[in-house]
Amino acid sequence: MVASLAPTATLKTLSASVNQVFRLIEESGETSIIKVYSSPARERRERHALEALAGVHGVPQIIERGSNESMPWIKLTDGGVWNVASLPKNLTVVRTCGQVLRAIHDSKANITNLDSGIDSEYVATHFHSTLDRLERYRRRLGMPADVLEKAKQSSNTPIASAPVPSHTRPHPRNFLVNDRSEVSMIEWEYATLAPPEWDLSLATWRFSREIGEDAATALWQGYGASFPADRLLPWIAYHSSMMMLEAAERRDGRLGDLSYLVDDLARAVG
Repeated sequence: MVASLAPTATLKTLSASVNQVFRLIEESGETSIIKVYSSPARERRERHALEALAGVHGVPQIIERGSNESMPWIKLTDGGVWNVASLPKNLTVVRTCGQVLRAIHDSKANITNLDSGIDSEYVATHFHSTLDRLERYRRRLGMPADVLEKAKQSSNTPIASAPVPSHTRPHPRNFLVNDRSEVSMIEWEYATLAPPEWDLSLATWRFSREIGEDAATALWQGYGASFPADRLLPWIAYHSSMMMLEAAERRDGRLGDLSYLVDDLARAVG
């Protein structure tokens, strides 16, 4: 199907998991991305976000879209062949990632049809319900009881600012880089309105863990963070708890080594 959309282009498969992603390489050397979605709902969510953010620095642009045999697809501008997680450490590029994230947060784009999205009330409620649900898996995770109890203390509840347009999954692998060191963010299916602390804390945590502490610092420099760094710790507790719960609820038996998440939760709550 994808080959029929560009019969003279070379087709390269980039991903064949839930959605299928391909790079088209034209005879002229120009490239683009075609994403084929597993369901219309997935295509609709991502398209809505991309259309709302059209023209925002670092967001892929829609070139064309359609559907073939009930398989919706979107053709996008190509953000590059590398992602920040796969490149050798480049702090200039990481600072650009921070600038891209800030541009998205500042865009005021109508990214969702929800009235408020993820707000402070949701964050507080969901944080504590996540910890309550995590209790049943504590022993399987090798988590000391006092770590979970400390996390439940009110002082560890994340502080959430007013919701802004947010990616919600700003992992290093979702920042693409081209040969001109320009940065684009991909995977917009889960974009919504959320406190800016959500994206910034998750990105800071993952950049620090996967690339290094200096990368986390460079990200903040690019973003121009304007709220206290100590707000990050409760958010890291939140993110690590959600990741553990998701893994535990999806897998029966052995969970694999998630000790790094237990350790990060313990550090975050002191």
